[in-house]
Amino acid sequence: MNTIELRNTLPAVFAGREKNESEVWLQNLTFEKGKHYLISAESGTGKSSMCSYIYGYRVDYSGQFLFDGQDIRSLTVQQWCDVRKQHIAYLPQDMRLFPELTALENIQLKNQLTHFKTKAEILPLFEALGIADKVNSLVAKLSIGQQQRVAIIRTLCQPCDFILLDEPVSHLDETNNRIVAELVEEAARQQGAGIISTSVGNNVKIQVDKEFKL
Repeated sequence: MNTIELRNTLPAVFAGREKNESEVWLQNLTFEKGKHYLISAESGTGKSSMCSYIYGYRVDYSGQFLFDGQDIRSLTVQQWCDVRKQHIAYLPQDMRLFPELTALENIQLKNQLTHFKTKAEILPLFEALGIADKVNSLVAKLSIGQQQRVAIIRTLCQPCDFILLDEPVSHLDETNNRIVAELVEEAARQQGAGIISTSVGNNVKIQVDKEFKL
């Protein structure tokens, strides 16, 4: 996948609003593989909705989202499985971890599908993010910041053309914010992947080629 395009898109809930100052909604724009983008927005402007549309979780929008020119509404179930396994690595804002499983078990669920990293490659990510002692802890017993770091590791355990991050550092301190940026940028560099990150304000340390105001 080389491009993700938005063509005159708008969440259904915003239909009929009188003015549009967004650089994303009701615009034509293209995210290119290999480039880094930041979608900065206030709460309630649709950044999580945009991520859900790109990942195929929701379809309550007008306009078009296209992968390499193909309208994503036309994708089959099998094609969506391929997109989510091989092309888009997604970190949702709510993280969607299984609280009854350990941190490592949550990551292994993804990695067993992709076979992208060995355990020996995964454990240093725990170390880098300061949660090496939480590998075998139940997610339910982790702080929200620790859970976010587990979710970030899980996101990196697959091949991809784009890394899609919804508020990736909302619960992290400055140091871990910087470490996450380094890990994500390195993962993108190794695969030639693009990065699309959302943020309330501009607290994401990932270097960007283009910022859009939502």
